[in-house]
Amino acid sequence: MASQAQRAQSELQVIPMLALETLYLGVDIGKATHVAGFVSPTLLTRHQRFESCPAFSFTNSREGFRALVDRISTYVPLTQVYVVLEVTGHYHRALLHYLQELDIPVYVLHVQKRQAGLLKTDKRDALGLANLLLNQLEKGVQVGDPMQAVRRLVPPTPAAAQLRGMVHHRYELTVESTRRKNKLTAICDEVFPEFVQVCKNPNLPTALAIRTHFPTPAALATASLAALQERRGSARSLSDAKLLELQRLAAQSIGTKEAGRLRGLVVEQSQLIEELTLIQQHLEQLETELRQVVTTCREGQILTSIPGIGPIQAATIIANFERAAQLKSYCGWAPMLSQSGTTLDRARLSSRGARLLKHIMYLVAWQAVRLKDCEWARIYERLLLIKCRYDERTRRYSGRGKLIGRIAGQIISVAYALLKKDQELLSSLFPGTTPPGPTLYDPQVHRRHREGHYRATHSREKVQKLIQFPLH
Repeated sequence: MASQAQRAQSELQVIPMLALETLYLGVDIGKATHVAGFVSPTLLTRHQRFESCPAFSFTNSREGFRALVDRISTYVPLTQVYVVLEVTGHYHRALLHYLQELDIPVYVLHVQKRQAGLLKTDKRDALGLANLLLNQLEKGVQVGDPMQAVRRLVPPTPAAAQLRGMVHHRYELTVESTRRKNKLTAICDEVFPEFVQVCKNPNLPTALAIRTHFPTPAALATASLAALQERRGSARSLSDAKLLELQRLAAQSIGTKEAGRLRGLVVEQSQLIEELTLIQQHLEQLETELRQVVTTCREGQILTSIPGIGPIQAATIIANFERAAQLKSYCGWAPMLSQSGTTLDRARLSSRGARLLKHIMYLVAWQAVRLKDCEWARIYERLLLIKCRYDERTRRYSGRGKLIGRIAGQIISVAYALLKKDQELLSSLFPGTTPPGPTLYDPQVHRRHREGHYRATHSREKVQKLIQFPLH
């Protein structure tokens, strides 16, 4: 017990460090309490191993964050500290914003998997992160697993910060809308299965209006034509003849007739229709806000100039565009190669990446190849004859998915080049200078590039290396 007390007291003592030495801080994120581990060359010399370096526990509050900053200041100034965090949901965001307000460089990496058989504690995890950051930044150690590579996190642009929450909320609302539509379709199949013979989609506004006021086949069969015309509204797809046909089908429907079951389905259908209507209203409001932000920001103007990318797709890309390197992998459209000698040589799509961005880029690629007078469509048609096999039975080309993957990767590369060029332009301007308009996608330039007249986005002057022989 005495040795443990002495060890704890030694950890709390401030160890003098070099004047220009860098302190590396790893933080193990928790819901209410975080643990920070301190590692530096001086601390490693003193304690021999990084597991024995000092650690500090603090609460997830402003008082706890201030205590952490005060503890850092006892070692080095705030300008000589680097912090690394694991991306764990939303618990790290408060600390992240606080550190960025103090201009402390923050690095993030994926959640690390603990090796089997090793002791796992919050202190050890925090010190392990700090040691990983020291090895990569100060010693230049290269990691074989890209999941262990740290990356500098920069504050998002105003447009990205505004769009991030709305884009993810729109995705959640879309999922909830689909679930309710599926439930309403199932109820229609059980109560009135013949309804789809007249209304192909039972979840359209006109169909839902009729199902709301006439929830059962009996109510629909006994309704007057004037009442049906009133619920039909201005929809031209439902003529009077179709309304009469709908009544005839309702009179002889084979839907469920059990009173108790029918009553429960009617109540569930009424609530689902109200929920679906509210969700659709919220989706319309969100999409209006998204379009307004995209049309006014520079990133949105650049992305929407690329064929196949609309305002909603551009908003999704901007909201998830957090890092510049390995953008294809982040979007989920990077190839994974497997090669060994001459017997194994194949490529497939990587399973990593943001799921939402992967879906969006898939739709963008298909939309681009279907456009007329578009370079992406020309590339797709040329590769279709080379890379795909024509099936005589189905009269379709098989293997088109890999072409969509290639088109999606090229679209991402073009978007990244334009966004990076605009970001470098803005960073090179003096404060207060009015920035010029962003460089948009030009189909003529793209066509010239494909014809062999390629010009890099940045012209770098090559320094000619001269070999000077010794004078004799």
